[in-house]
Amino acid sequence: MTPVLVDTGFLVALFEPADALAASAATYLKEHRHRLVATTATVVEACFFLRPGAKADLLAWIRRGGMSVLEVPAAAYAQLETTLRKYADQEIDFADAALIWLAGETGATQVLTVDRRDFEIFRLKGGRRFDVIEWF
Repeated sequence: MTPVLVDTGFLVALFEPADALAASAATYLKEHRHRLVATTATVVEACFFLRPGAKADLLAWIRRGGMSVLEVPAAAYAQLETTLRKYADQEIDFADAALIWLAGETGATQVLTVDRRDFEIFRLKGGRRFDVIEWF
């Protein structure tokens, strides 16, 4: 089964109760049972926006199997560099470039994100598009 990619905004909503999308993120997870995957960069970026307790909750959730996390190998950095240059006008960050790489590695096209505009612009191998999941 092809996994669903997880972007930073979804994780922040899921672990920050004060976030306007917190209830939507929790409801989405209760109603959908598919494998979730992200990169370490996504987790690091999410932790930047979370309070200390929420950071720990995120890591505990991942440890319990809530989501798989893959490391981007240094060998993939040339591909990420190309992606960062290609979408520089969109102010793409490393975490988003890493998700584009991960999509290519896993074949996943579905993504949980709050950045619909960006992920509708980004292209995958063969010109394929991301399928942004409606969760809020």
